[in-house]
Amino acid sequence: MKDPTVRGVVHLIEETKTFGQKGFRKRLVVLGQSKGTFTNFIPVEFVKDGCDAVDDLGVGDEIEVTYRLSGRRWQRDEGSEAKYFLSVEGLSFKRLSGSGRTAVGGGETVDPNDAFAEPGDDDVPF
Repeated sequence: MKDPTVRGVVHLIEETKTFGQKGFRKRLVVLGQSKGTFTNFIPVEFVKDGCDAVDDLGVGDEIEVTYRLSGRRWQRDEGSEAKYFLSVEGLSFKRLSGSGRTAVGGGETVDPNDAFAEPGDDDVPF
């Protein structure tokens, strides 16, 4: 099975954050996807060595990220309500355009989310 991908323009790159005694590292990159009258913002987390790869990115770069979904359950104690969290963990990325660098892959950029769009349908899908 092919790993899922998402395309977008880099909107924000946070500094790397370190957690715990073992030094777990995480870095957030937010992608923007223009959808007509609104912009869809997608937070993608790069972890461990992936944090360093993000150094090559710049705001405004168009990229394609290979990712996996990661879900967690958290409950303070037996009597409290359980909370569920979902994150998008970036495994790798490919620069399509931006930062004056050569585009990778070349050709036309296709947004996989456009497969669900109806012609002339610029309304929010929910």
